[in-house]
Amino acid sequence: MEPQDFSPSQQPFVRRSPNAYWAFVPPPLTSEPQLTPELVQILSEADRAIGELAGVGAWLPDPSILIAPFLRREAVLSSRIEGTEATVTDLVLFEADAPGEPGTGDVREVHNYVTALQLATDPRRSIPLSLRLIRDIHRTLMTGVRGDQATPGDFRRSQNWIGPPGCLLVDATYVPPPVDEMTQCLHDLEAYLHAAVPLPPLARIAAVHYQFEAIHPFLDGNGRVGRLLVSLLLQEWGLLPKPVLYLSAYFEARRDEYYERLLAVSMHGDWAGWLRYFFEGLSTESRDVVDRARRLIRLREDYHRRLQVTRASALLLKLVDHLFERPAIRISMAQEHLGVTFRAAAQNVQKLVDAGILHEATGRHRNRVFIAREILDLL
Repeated sequence: MEPQDFSPSQQPFVRRSPNAYWAFVPPPLTSEPQLTPELVQILSEADRAIGELAGVGAWLPDPSILIAPFLRREAVLSSRIEGTEATVTDLVLFEADAPGEPGTGDVREVHNYVTALQLATDPRRSIPLSLRLIRDIHRTLMTGVRGDQATPGDFRRSQNWIGPPGCLLVDATYVPPPVDEMTQCLHDLEAYLHAAVPLPPLARIAAVHYQFEAIHPFLDGNGRVGRLLVSLLLQEWGLLPKPVLYLSAYFEARRDEYYERLLAVSMHGDWAGWLRYFFEGLSTESRDVVDRARRLIRLREDYHRRLQVTRASALLLKLVDHLFERPAIRISMAQEHLGVTFRAAAQNVQKLVDAGILHEATGRHRNRVFIAREILDLL
């Protein structure tokens, strides 16, 4: 990375470190970026799409029907951007089978992401929006998995860089600020999170995501924490009542453009390109969640109709609804959820197998795990 790679307006932010390499120190966020008429129109479309999504809760019989499935989908997709190969099915089977077991490769990373998302978006959390919360999210995300040697929960104390696999610092595509400058950048970002800024909230969230990625304050896990911040801020700033909108599906489908747009802000000050991409992602994913939510509700109604024909008990319908939150289940989990004996739980699980709603997934005779394939297919 060299100063001449940057446009003249951005070159003042390219600094030579004491160790003689060049690094980019992003300037503090203010009321920038400016919104052009084209961006205002795209932003309005995103606002409308998010407004429709916010209204979905009014016709949901139980918010967990939407919250839990999409949280897990996001965990899988955000982790996939970083190279994991676990699927939603892998994740729910792991959660049902042995989440307490150490080291299970990619699926453990995804499981950590679920826990980090739950920590960040829990309205009862005691830690306010702050650098401390960001560190706690990172600690939850990175402990006990690949990259846990990269000081989970601590901002980096050495230089990192971004580039092709195996590249050296001098060959990096992008070098974030050295540690001393990074610390000041983080304090400026924290102040921005609480400042009164005359900029629409969605534009502020886009700016925060870029700024966090440009600072790159951790040795590993920056991308996942940065994407998680988007969902956190949508809820924190009152744009959505529940954490149901995530952008990793959009970023993953357009991964090259995602990195190009972020880098173009640093190198050329191209805020317009990044905002257009971000706003279009919000609109696309909001509409997708609304569509999937409607299909999930129709599936739930279909299950209820099929079971009511057989005069199903209230307990069985309760278990069906629980599958939308936990699409993989053991009999002991059904027992705990229903508050019944193991034998009664087994009978209810078998009724759902007979109805084609659950399918045994392990082939074991003991500690069997059953999955709701149609729910997983919708994710």
